[in-house]
Amino acid sequence: MEKRASLSVAHQGNGNHQPKRASHATRSVGRCAWSCRLTKHIIIIVLPLLFFMISPLYAGPSLTWTGCGITKKAFMKEIAVAYAQKTGVKIKLSGGGATRGVRAVAAGVSHLGGSCRQRLRSPLGMIHEDEKEARLIQVAWDALVAIAHPSNPVDNISLNDLKRIYQGHITSWKALGGPDKRIILTGRIGRNSGVGHMFRLLAFNDPLYEYDARFLKYKSTGPLEKKVERSHMALGMDGVSSARKRSVKILSIDGIPATQEAIASGHYPLFRPLYLVRHEKAGQPVHDLINYVLSPEGQAIIASQGTVTLQQGHRLQQLWKKQADALGIAMETH
Repeated sequence: MEKRASLSVAHQGNGNHQPKRASHATRSVGRCAWSCRLTKHIIIIVLPLLFFMISPLYAGPSLTWTGCGITKKAFMKEIAVAYAQKTGVKIKLSGGGATRGVRAVAAGVSHLGGSCRQRLRSPLGMIHEDEKEARLIQVAWDALVAIAHPSNPVDNISLNDLKRIYQGHITSWKALGGPDKRIILTGRIGRNSGVGHMFRLLAFNDPLYEYDARFLKYKSTGPLEKKVERSHMALGMDGVSSARKRSVKILSIDGIPATQEAIASGHYPLFRPLYLVRHEKAGQPVHDLINYVLSPEGQAIIASQGTVTLQQGHRLQQLWKKQADALGIAMETH
């Protein structure tokens, strides 16, 4: 009979042959090999599943939202609370600006984003490489406003004078009917922020316009707003949806106050869309939240915060298209 490979025969002094048991070391090696094979199979099966589950394209009982502070303050905090109460799905909110919101979603590190500007494009109309996989869905309207300290006696500024301030031609509040004090000008770092990009576009017709004036630079809207709240001679640009919730004075532009009615009618000049951002391959839970924001219930929450809804601003759609065509802005239709 053929001997089994795992057994060995030893010659004993009495002439008898008997099988010898596998050594302890041999048994340990066998168990280790079996354990390693099992671990390998577990990794092959479980690792892709874990990757899928932590990816923002997979949405479980919670969602992440990243984006501009203006959109966050305009409605997103209240939407998050209402949606969690209605569905049990919690939404974790984090700021960082419109650019961060769009690109975090495009990169797949956040389920949703918020933006107060459209995706960036080259002069030839090519979407910025870091924003290609993001899709923007308009959910409301906002407007750019000039903000000052509440104690500042100036209540109104012309759009032309506002431009001249950022061009460096006007440096004192006296030129605007205020005290003979230097204007402490504030602004966002770079040209891609929601406010910075849109103000350059709407006021100067050039998203790449370089301000000639010297100004204090801030990474996000929150610190800029706090500076204006504290400094009596400060001036800055903001989104009205956020500014109305801070202790600042919102200046009228060309005699038109930035009220909900004036923005919705198109009389106030610096209106702009507000967007939610999703990945092009977003899962159903992301679409469910967007649909909720677009629903009558979601739009009512937006209206309750003083932000102009799509219905309230229905006249703006055609005006925005006309303005976008004139400025060469590609409409976001997703």
